[in-house]
Amino acid sequence: MASLGSFVVALDTLVVAAALTTIRSDLGATAEQLEWTVNAYGLSFAMLLMTAAAIGDRLGRRRTYAAGLALFTAASVACAVATTLPFLIAARAVQGVGAAMVMPLAMGLLGAAFPPERRGQAIGVFSGVTGIAVLGGPLIGGAVTEGLSWQWIFWINVPIGAVAIALVLTKIPESTGPARRLDLVSAVLISLAVLGLVWGTVRGESAGWTSTEVLGAFAIGIVMLAAFAWWERRTDHAMVPLEFFRNRTFTAANSAGFFLSAALFSAVFFLSQYMQAVLGSAPFKAGLQLLPWTATLFIVGPIAGRLVDRVGERPLVVIGMALQTAGMFWVSRGADHYWELIVPLVVTGCGISLAMPAAQSAAMAALPRDAVGIASGIYSMNRQIGGAAGVAVLGSVFTAAGGYTGNGFSRALAGGGVLSLLGAVSGLAIAARRRSGDPAGDVVVAKEAEQVR
Repeated sequence: MASLGSFVVALDTLVVAAALTTIRSDLGATAEQLEWTVNAYGLSFAMLLMTAAAIGDRLGRRRTYAAGLALFTAASVACAVATTLPFLIAARAVQGVGAAMVMPLAMGLLGAAFPPERRGQAIGVFSGVTGIAVLGGPLIGGAVTEGLSWQWIFWINVPIGAVAIALVLTKIPESTGPARRLDLVSAVLISLAVLGLVWGTVRGESAGWTSTEVLGAFAIGIVMLAAFAWWERRTDHAMVPLEFFRNRTFTAANSAGFFLSAALFSAVFFLSQYMQAVLGSAPFKAGLQLLPWTATLFIVGPIAGRLVDRVGERPLVVIGMALQTAGMFWVSRGADHYWELIVPLVVTGCGISLAMPAAQSAAMAALPRDAVGIASGIYSMNRQIGGAAGVAVLGSVFTAAGGYTGNGFSRALAGGGVLSLLGAVSGLAIAARRRSGDPAGDVVVAKEAEQVR
């Protein structure tokens, strides 16, 4: 049930990209306005993740998750009936608010519902479903846009949202976090910090990385983040106890998750365009050509979840990100025929399928069980920022290397390999852990939890 909500939320991150050309024609939009149909969703999604996680810990994760799904579904209807671009952008921003209430609480519900020895397997399934939504966004968006109309990429959210709400309210028990009041000052500061950082990132390429707008956004984000840290040290009701980040595994897992998402989102963005611009495929066919990459999540994701419970997270993060590094560099060499890309796409898919559930599991297992909600909020926020940063930075690399007519794709995809390598290096800092019940594993888990009590 938690995976169903995360699927529809993750799907809407990139599904609209395949419909942008049609939306521009129907609503008479400029290129910059079209950009905001994507950015409005990403901004509100990223900036409210932490606050939503804290609200869920206090008021109930199941209740907040269902409310987020309801808001997301209602906003999807508004997107589908939009007749002007400003209205569509506003509805997309509201969708992002609903998504922020769903994603971290889905992980929080999983963490609370499953004991540590089964959590890795559950997160493996969850990560597989979420990854399929991200990777399948261009395929589903292209199929729906070509077969029906762009409005249907939003209408399909309605029955999925309704079913997910009914299931979560009837099948999942309620859970809460530590009994503390919501710190509104912390919520405002962290939201403004993320807004500044993400705004500067997504506007960097179009406005210029040295423009007043972008530098000002980054400055505001950094100042707000410093103010948030200062406040958290002094308040008795900290939203995010800073002691969390003294935990080596928690910090390393979040770092690995950042680079993993940066590489994944940028790879989806550029590979879909590569299939169309270089190999001449239509949008739907381009999505089908990514299936060797996408399909590995069906097979490897659940297996990786079970392996996490047996061998721990560090080997899977490191090996997975190393495979993705090799696959991305392989793909960046280019190909004259599609069949030449099949093997590197499978290698890349196996890598992300191993690393994604392991990084999530490491971030959540490193903290006490009553902190699983805020831990998932931190990880989800970090992942969204990473995705935005990856697309923006490698977008600049793409442009600087000549774009569609030069070496843009090769350099951008090689950049995805560099990001993946940084994720593998981050994974090396995750503490070795065996499944619960093994004395050596129990010692590690106890020491990790003790650091944040």
